[in-house]
Amino acid sequence: GRCRGVPAMDLFGDLRRMNKRQLYYQVLNFAMIVSSALMIWKGLIVITGSESPIVVVLSGSMEPAFHRGDLLFLTNFHDDPIRAGEIVVFKVEGRDIPIVHRVIKIHEKENGNIKFLTKGDNNEVDDRGLYKEGQNWLEKKDVVGRARGFLPYVGMVTIIMNDYPKFKYALLAVMGAYVLLKRES
Repeated sequence: GRCRGVPAMDLFGDLRRMNKRQLYYQVLNFAMIVSSALMIWKGLIVITGSESPIVVVLSGSMEPAFHRGDLLFLTNFHDDPIRAGEIVVFKVEGRDIPIVHRVIKIHEKENGNIKFLTKGDNNEVDDRGLYKEGQNWLEKKDVVGRARGFLPYVGMVTIIMNDYPKFKYALLAVMGAYVLLKRES
């Protein structure tokens, strides 16, 4: 028998035949999903008091407590005192990505101000080398949140997207195509 190939143009014909109303419906559907996700995110920010309520662990510096790809849930209530042994997520001037490490020392002043030092469980030395030059302690304002719970390895997708940017575009393309082509059953 003859080998027959299906011309790619058929796909575009399909798309053209899919009436405009259905296309609008799918685009609106997609917009709804995106806005719902944003609303949930904003809601979590309000509830948890943390500007990023969910973070992905990107390095192995906290093993065995957390591994690369673990998803952490954070809260950041200001009345809540920071204690030694707690795992905090902090941001340092000059670095974009927050760091997830354990509080090892606390220095409390008489006026109630607290300064503290952090270290990764898997690191040999404390984090003073990571802080900005001349900074020896972190303060409450540096903390983005504190780990309250985690889901192991769920954030692997984020890591893959960070390590292989092309994967991100492929994933977006697949999701976009799925949303546009998914027919109502």
